[in-house]
Amino acid sequence: MDERKQSKIIKADLPHNIIMENRTKISVSGVENAESYNETEIILHTSKGVLIIKGEGLNLSKLNLDSGEITVGGRIHMLEYVEPKQSGGSFFSKLFK
Repeated sequence: MDERKQSKIIKADLPHNIIMENRTKISVSGVENAESYNETEIILHTSKGVLIIKGEGLNLSKLNLDSGEITVGGRIHMLEYVEPKQSGGSFFSKLFK
């Protein structure tokens, strides 16, 4: 099996957990990629979808993509999962819904 395919399979099977402590620290497992981060927003690709963390003074205190773990400090205001957009389908599939 190709190493890249095996890596994708293993990452897709990573357990995804979130532990938040007093809205000032959050630990996330099952992280595949950190797309972007700044003091107010962090976008993570997890084994269960895209997770957006919003807050103030956010900082990455631990980032280990090999184990799929990340720890964020700061004032956490919101966690949101974003579903990938589905294609609209053909004209006929829309017509017969």
